[in-house]
Amino acid sequence: MGLFKEELRSVRAFIFDVDGVLAESQTILHPSGDMMRTMNTKDGFALFHAVKENFPIAIISGAKSLSIRERFAILGINDVFLDSKSKVEDMNIFLSKYQLEPRDILYMGDDIPDILAMMRVGLPACPYDAAVEVQSISHYVSSLSGGRGCVRDIIEQVLRAQGKWFRQE
Repeated sequence: MGLFKEELRSVRAFIFDVDGVLAESQTILHPSGDMMRTMNTKDGFALFHAVKENFPIAIISGAKSLSIRERFAILGINDVFLDSKSKVEDMNIFLSKYQLEPRDILYMGDDIPDILAMMRVGLPACPYDAAVEVQSISHYVSSLSGGRGCVRDIIEQVLRAQGKWFRQE
């Protein structure tokens, strides 16, 4: 477990998928045709705190809903890549913007479209209910499912390892 704790200390930025990570993999179709998602407020709180601690955060998703962009803008996350055709290319744009190396990144994904990007980062992670293929390449599998607190779980671990989880000021 010592190696994992070292990996947590080296994380400088986060990338998250939406469906199956920040939202449950099951969605409700609105009569307008839009997909409606529920997101965990504790995940949102952890994201907001990570932004306050100056961690760059990217959201990379194949989803197209503008409500996703609006949700993350409220949390201070502006690097939102929707309708992603290549998560690796979008990740590279994010890396370049912040002058990061792939080894600096914790990427949490849950399904096949995430694998290529996850294989390039320093700390690939996934929710409990991720696809078997994703679990097999992840350095950390949360005990929590997508949309059920897995994002809070991993952000809190990183920030605690770095002494940035709610320091007394």
